[in-house]
Amino acid sequence: MNEMTYTRLGQSGLIVSRLALGTMTFTYGSDWIPGVAKVGETEARRMVDTAFEAGVNLFDTADGYSNGEAETILGKSLAGKREKAVVCTKIGFRNSDHIPDAGLSRSQIFQQVEKSLTRLNTDWIDLLVLHKTDFTTPLEETLRTLQALIDSGKVRYIGCSNWPAWQVARAIQFQRDNGMDQFIAGQYLYNAVARDIESDVLKMADAMGLGLMAWSPLAAGVLTGKYDLSKTDQGEGRLAEGDFLQISPQHAQSVLAAVSAVAEAHNATSAQIALAWILNKRRDHTAIIGASKQSQLEASLAAASLSLSQAEMDAIDGAMTPARRYPAWFDDMMTDELHTKVLS
Repeated sequence: MNEMTYTRLGQSGLIVSRLALGTMTFTYGSDWIPGVAKVGETEARRMVDTAFEAGVNLFDTADGYSNGEAETILGKSLAGKREKAVVCTKIGFRNSDHIPDAGLSRSQIFQQVEKSLTRLNTDWIDLLVLHKTDFTTPLEETLRTLQALIDSGKVRYIGCSNWPAWQVARAIQFQRDNGMDQFIAGQYLYNAVARDIESDVLKMADAMGLGLMAWSPLAAGVLTGKYDLSKTDQGEGRLAEGDFLQISPQHAQSVLAAVSAVAEAHNATSAQIALAWILNKRRDHTAIIGASKQSQLEASLAAASLSLSQAEMDAIDGAMTPARRYPAWFDDMMTDELHTKVLS
């Protein structure tokens, strides 16, 4: 039997399952990324119920998924269970050809939150995440608007996604300086083959009290082992829609080989080990899992109870060590050896 684990999200009292059910696949038939959005309402309801049964309480969606259809389906699927769920939705991407209908201005945030509340059929959003940066709107305007939503009770916690580390740190410092509620979560691309955030984002998150919600933990299916990495543009699935994640096939092949070896030792699938790698990295990491089939969801949920040894983690890490970037390598090179010795 799977045993779900839980964590507090960032510097907050919000307790969430370390696997979150992502709803990017939920749709009523929208032509929004056809290779991804292909789960109808009936199957979606079944997936939500399965997630609950496995101990999942965190559900992730966005106003842009299938033009809002994913939020609507999730809202219906949570009928009678809303109090048990932690609902995370995201805003910020363009919603129409109307010029102002994008970004993180005060008017846009208020407008999109009201629409999300209606689609989700709820009075509050547990976690509102800013889906992308908006450098055309003053940061202070965005943050004060988020605080107003928290004060109104329509939003309980806030976070960001895909922001550069410096912008997140700047935002959190402004929130602290002005007695505001701070971001508690950051949603970022993170998996065993896409580890860019290790150079600065994860260090910033640790210092500023931000919990990680890893999106695309299977690298759009690369880490399932089901793709011929020399022909990812063929067939079905997200990769067939284009190289959105910019993954090197050569690097991916090395990582997949290491993941597959660990999977064999655990009598598990490569996908399960790839998810377990994220969960075993840090106790406060969470991963957003999506599925286009019930069997995929059930297999992913089994990763919650997988424990990897340090040797196994090192083997996967070593398959593709991220390049050291300046000034990180300079800091390491110039660390004072005597201070390190006497203080360790």
